[in-house]
Amino acid sequence: MINLSNRMRRMALYYRGARGLWRELLSATICLGLGVLVMPCLIFAAGRVVLGPYAHGNLLALWRDYLQGLISGSDADWCIAIGPYLLLWLLRGGRRLLHN
Repeated sequence: MINLSNRMRRMALYYRGARGLWRELLSATICLGLGVLVMPCLIFAAGRVVLGPYAHGNLLALWRDYLQGLISGSDADWCIAIGPYLLLWLLRGGRRLLHN
């Protein structure tokens, strides 16, 4: 557990130290990873609570359907994938408006 904590701390320090295009690429990669890995899990959990069980099976079935939608170019699936990056840009814009 301590090793993982130190590794996360080093990665956070590396991210904070990055500047310019490299930092933006790191941000986009992290956000895309969240959009592809974490968002389907959150959607599955919320849907299960509100709507009941997923019609096609479990979480892995939803994730498979989601990846197939990304590959086929589904607008809704791509909005989910890039949603965290868009949220990051909205937060940056809001922070800039508050500081000016």
